[in-house]
Amino acid sequence: MAASTGWALPVKVGEKSSAVAKSDRRRSISPSAGRALEMLGHAIEYLADDYVYRGKTFCADDPEVQAVQLLMALNREIYLECPIVPTFLERVRAFLHRTKA
Repeated sequence: MAASTGWALPVKVGEKSSAVAKSDRRRSISPSAGRALEMLGHAIEYLADDYVYRGKTFCADDPEVQAVQLLMALNREIYLECPIVPTFLERVRAFLHRTKA
């Protein structure tokens, strides 16, 4: 079982991240985006597990920590580029709007 590192990129106070604002919405992930997310997830997990296994002391200036943060940012960027799937209510409203016209 993988150890949890609790690493995350910080969001400035008062600044809403689009990932947080729309976290309850599903996204349509293409096969290529899904594969990229899977590969990045494995790389992040490998680096984090290796870091913890070696018992290194956490330091934000550590190049390995920065590498994990870079991979996490890329992972988030790919995920957020995937289109949001409309909810059932949004699809019904769009259908009704089209039929009125």
